[in-house]
Amino acid sequence: MKKTLTLVGVLATSAALALSGCAQAPGTDPGASAAPSGAASSGGTDAAGFKACMVSDSGGFDDKSFNQTAYKGLTDAKTMLGIETGQVESNAAADYAKNVQSMVDAKCNIIVTVGFALSDDTLASAKANPSIKYAIVDNNDPTTYPAATNLKPLVFNTAQSSFLAGYLAAGMSQTKKVATFGGQKFPTVTIFMDGFAQGVEYYNTQKKADVQVLGWDSAKQDGQFVGSFEDQKGGQRVAQGLISQGADIVLPVAGPAGLGALQATKASGGKANAIWVDTDGCVSAETYCSSIITSVTKGLDVSVTDAIKAAKDGSFDNKPYVGTLENDGTGLAPYHDFDAKVPAELKTEVDALKADIVAGKITIESKSQPTS
Repeated sequence: MKKTLTLVGVLATSAALALSGCAQAPGTDPGASAAPSGAASSGGTDAAGFKACMVSDSGGFDDKSFNQTAYKGLTDAKTMLGIETGQVESNAAADYAKNVQSMVDAKCNIIVTVGFALSDDTLASAKANPSIKYAIVDNNDPTTYPAATNLKPLVFNTAQSSFLAGYLAAGMSQTKKVATFGGQKFPTVTIFMDGFAQGVEYYNTQKKADVQVLGWDSAKQDGQFVGSFEDQKGGQRVAQGLISQGADIVLPVAGPAGLGALQATKASGGKANAIWVDTDGCVSAETYCSSIITSVTKGLDVSVTDAIKAAKDGSFDNKPYVGTLENDGTGLAPYHDFDAKVPAELKTEVDALKADIVAGKITIESKSQPTS
């Protein structure tokens, strides 16, 4: 999801962090002034004058998930390569085009945009500026992206890792009802929901069980969505509704709105727990670790750093990077507080399923899976 979004404590929304459409990213010196919307906030210099830049989606760089992990890839590249960096944070879809243009105006050598929602504006800018390299996180449209040889998709087959999460959830559920919901109905959201539901279905087949999935119907490709990635209260309401229907494990694919689900599960006093997405929730949202069984992770930071490095050393191409279980571009995080609670037999089964998916013995069906 997106849009995975998304570190510690009860967190403010991206709007609270923003100043005229642009806010300081995590780790920025609080004494430094934030750049206005459409302006770059830069740091460091490089003798060769190479500059890597990033534009967030409306979740903001402090979303504890998707944008934040991608932003880490930018800061890691700065440290590793000694380059100059710039970033601009979006508060709404109306910011996207002007924020991407602000990075062009800042003379960035590569511009990384974060999220499916920036697809059209990123593609338009890439076509208009062929001398600049672009990378976009979480969109790979085979009908349009080959038209821009300077644009590299960074995508992840999270259907694979979500399948593992669904199987795990089915095996852990006491009520025999588990749930998932999304922020908005984007392919990068529904891919998690597809994999999760199919993992539960596989568990039912193998164990002759009847664990139900609330919030998503794979056959109809429809389910529950908050309608926004920023609405934490909305995410909490959706999660509470699913919990009230009997779900005791919830997978929110909703960026900052998903934090509302973590609030709901923690408030349940152990009656319900969550599986986080995009990043290890026990690291990015540590306050809620006691109710996070595991997380479906994406190697967002590594893929961003690699794309920047390639742009700097001249090896950049527009071939999509696809993160899979095989290349560790996606996977499950450690069980952390649940390590002793997850039965050893279930852990072994999850590990075996991973090996079977990598070997091609298990095929996951999702229209949202990326193409390479």
